[in-house]
Amino acid sequence: MTRTRLLARLGRNYSGAGLAWALGLLAAASVASAQQSAERITPNFKDADIGQIAEAVSMATHQTFIIDPRVRANVTMLSSTPMTTDAFYQTFLAILQVHGFIAVPSGNVVKIVPDANQRFYPADDLPDHVSSTSDEIVTQVLPIKNVSAAQLVPVLRPLVPQQGHLAAYPPSNILIISDHAANVNRIMRIIERIDQAGDSAIEVIPMENASATEIVRVITTLYQGQQQQAEQGGLPLKVVADDRSNSVLISGEAAARLRIKALVAHLDTPLQHGGETQVRYLRYADAEKLATKLKEQISATTAGGGASGNAAPGAAASQAEKGTNIWADPQNNALVITAPPKTMRSLMAIIDKLDIRRAQVLVEAIIVDVDLDKSAELGVNWAVFSESSNNTTIPGATFLTPVGGASLVDLASAIQNPSSLTSSSSLATGTTLALGRVAQTGVSFAAMLRALRSDDNSNVIATPTAVTMDNQEATVKVADEVPFVTGQYTNASTATAGTVTPFQTIQREEVGTILKLTPYINEGDAIRLKIELESSSVIPKNSGPQGAVDLTTSKRTVSTNVLIEDGGIIVLGGLISNEYDRTVTQVPGLGSIPIIGNLFKDRTATQTKKNLMIFIRPQILRDGTQTAIETNSKYNFIREEQRQVGGNDDPIPLLGGVKSPILPKLPPPPPRGTTPSGQAGQPGPQPSTPTLQASPTPPPPVPHPSGVPSSESVPQTSQPEPSNQAATPSPAPPSGATPATPPENPK
Repeated sequence: MTRTRLLARLGRNYSGAGLAWALGLLAAASVASAQQSAERITPNFKDADIGQIAEAVSMATHQTFIIDPRVRANVTMLSSTPMTTDAFYQTFLAILQVHGFIAVPSGNVVKIVPDANQRFYPADDLPDHVSSTSDEIVTQVLPIKNVSAAQLVPVLRPLVPQQGHLAAYPPSNILIISDHAANVNRIMRIIERIDQAGDSAIEVIPMENASATEIVRVITTLYQGQQQQAEQGGLPLKVVADDRSNSVLISGEAAARLRIKALVAHLDTPLQHGGETQVRYLRYADAEKLATKLKEQISATTAGGGASGNAAPGAAASQAEKGTNIWADPQNNALVITAPPKTMRSLMAIIDKLDIRRAQVLVEAIIVDVDLDKSAELGVNWAVFSESSNNTTIPGATFLTPVGGASLVDLASAIQNPSSLTSSSSLATGTTLALGRVAQTGVSFAAMLRALRSDDNSNVIATPTAVTMDNQEATVKVADEVPFVTGQYTNASTATAGTVTPFQTIQREEVGTILKLTPYINEGDAIRLKIELESSSVIPKNSGPQGAVDLTTSKRTVSTNVLIEDGGIIVLGGLISNEYDRTVTQVPGLGSIPIIGNLFKDRTATQTKKNLMIFIRPQILRDGTQTAIETNSKYNFIREEQRQVGGNDDPIPLLGGVKSPILPKLPPPPPRGTTPSGQAGQPGPQPSTPTLQASPTPPPPVPHPSGVPSSESVPQTSQPEPSNQAATPSPAPPSGATPATPPENPK
């Protein structure tokens, strides 16, 4: 309808204010522009009465509306796209649905009533096609073919509004639904997806290794209770055993049958080990220690099952313990296990986790000790005396203070008895100047000037090294056992019967470098080290502290726990000290006189510096290659040191034909192992690694330092391991007792 015709009709029906309202309504619901088709309009309403909109729709679609008095609403509709009259009518139906009203066709008229009464009015009943976009009321009867219609009602009812209708007729297994066309179309598509035909085929699976009855018992126990939970109308899952053919019969849905078939195929597998007795050859773990731990595990498992309160599991666990026997064969480092299949699998899983190659740790400790001792002493001794007529010495005045351990009295004794002056005498060290007059009559005098300077510097670097396995303590001792007198008994009287013979008690102490460490490798490359390090030395009696009655031991000890990365260096601790001592011995008053006071004083100055640092460098050796690299490095280093200090380049050899012993060159790595890998429990061929192991041709013997050939071969740092190489095939295990090869699981 064009804008002119709509305006003419509105002008005939309304006059005055009514005509003004119609013009406003026509402006709100303006038709498309002049360039568009005359059959398209662009409606726009703002707070318009729904009755007025119904009148506009009636004028546009030429339909007659009967509006229920309860239909009251203000409507706002905004549109910028021109639409046809049919689309305008569908939009009007959507407006009615939003406000809770419906349009019920009845002959040539359309009734507009509240949607609460929609189920009581006839609608578009049983249409051949239900639109997915229309909001008209539709009643449809849906036949259900494969599932129960009564079971669909509680499932679909939440999808139908309260004013709609959904019911089932069980005798015909149909659904009756009345609602807006779009919602009915959605319900029909949902039912089409749900109403699928079931597959009730029966499959027969013959058993090859397991018992069909036992398989059905396990599956029934696993799926117990699902039959009661099956919904009415579905296909329940059934599993039956046929003892005659040792087969399993399965019926039910295809997906459920597929799951059961996969489970049956997994259960119908041959035992990995034959019989209930297995022999497990260990690669890295100790068979005797592991056997004890496994017995404790079985006992603990049995005790836990009996204490759970359930008599059946406790009885089964007790029976499993009675049927389990574990013993170790130390010669072959193997375990012989007799146990039920379930217990056997549990034990084998534990062994697989414990029988692994443990990483090793090379720890190098660096001990740096730098000491500086300086001392100086300067002093004067003098004496004035006279001799009486009867050769008696009459002292006049003296200043006698030992300087560097010697005084004027010691000098006089040495002059009178030169044989008493030995290298150990204090007068033998330092510089001594003396002058004087000694006469039988008159006054005699003597003076001595003594100066002494001592410098003692020491620089010690010790690098003890140790290799140990993860979580295993290692100890390195490079020390001497020094005897110390702890007590003595002397008897000056003549020995008589019953008298105790004089004796001394001596205690020997280790003096040197002692390193104790325990590494713990964390996840990744971090290492936690428990370290106890001691570095000690003996100080001579004369050089020790004052008052020492015997030898003095100097000790430096560190006991700590540190965390360090692989290959890193960390300082454990140390000591840095600087000590300066100055001593002045003088005569009060006289020693303070300038210049002349030096004749009445003795000065001593001492400076002591100590610098001690201890470093640690750990390195993880995870495989034979890393172990061989470090071993070769140390081996070649010590061999080069032997070559440099061998003394074989002397122009005039003192011992003709005798050469200094030198380590031979490293032997080549042994060939790839030939152990058969087809037997379970035996280590198969492993990659060859350049480790120091016994080769088929032994290296030449190392010459003994005394010139006598040694019967021992070159010491090898790395011992052969079953996981790396094997020079000869290992003995095959007995038939019927071949446990699976444990997988390597290095930390």
